[in-house]
This record gives sequence, structure tokens and C-alpha cells, in this order.
Amino acid sequence: MNTFIVGFHQEDNVDSMQVQKLTSAEFEKATSRGFRRLFELDTNIGYFVFFDAEDDEGDLSHLVLQYEEDNQDPSDCYSFTKNDFYEFMALYLQGMDEVEVEEEEDDDNEEYGPIHHLAHLMFHIVEEGKSVKP
Repeated sequence: MNTFIVGFHQEDNVDSMQVQKLTSAEFEKATSRGFRRLFELDTNIGYFVFFDAEDDEGDLSHLVLQYEEDNQDPSDCYSFTKNDFYEFMALYLQGMDEVEVEEEEDDDNEEYGPIHHLAHLMFHIVEEGKSVKP
């Protein structure tokens, strides 16, 4: 498991975060007692699955799998602190509320909202993680 620090733009209003990139063996260990798939995000840089998991010792992990294009296997697995993961979840839920309002208003003008911001944060994480070997 390799750890790296992701810095964001000042206007992103997010502190730098520590991210861990897991190997497939580390992923298997982290999810050995099961996992809960919480939400998904489809972006132009990949498809992301957000979930939490428990290992054999009862330790919880907050993970994101990244899939590229039509690949069945994930290209990367990232682990986050609970606080950072909670921020992702909050952005996603805020975005879902806005999607429902947009659907009711039948408005085609898509503004930059929480879902776009989450995708932007994931872009920074993926870019920074490219140079890190799991």
C-alpha cells in the first residue's frame, strides 16, 4: 500500500488529503469480511464505485474502485480516511438532491454542482495517483 498526498486548488475548498493506493491483495484483505456498495459516479475519466469494507480484524476501510472505459476489472483502488470519504458522500447526496430538483423543473441548463465537484476532486486524485505504484 503506497500513500500519497493530493493537493487541490484553493477554490476547491478542500484541504490536501492523504490517499492510499492498494494492490489487489491488499484490497482482498481489506474486504475479507464483506463490503457495502454505497454509490457510483460515472465521469469522463472513469467509473468510480464508492464503498466501505471490513477486514478479518474488524477494521473498516473507505474505498473507491476506478474502472476505465469498458474494462471489467478495476484499474485502481484507493483508500481514504473516514473524514475525506464522508466529504465525498456529502457531495454525492447534495448532488442527488439537485438532480431531483432539475428533473422536476425540466431544466436542461446543467450548472456546476456537487456531483461535478466530486468528479473534479476524483480527477485530482487520479492524476496524482498515476505516478504511485500500488
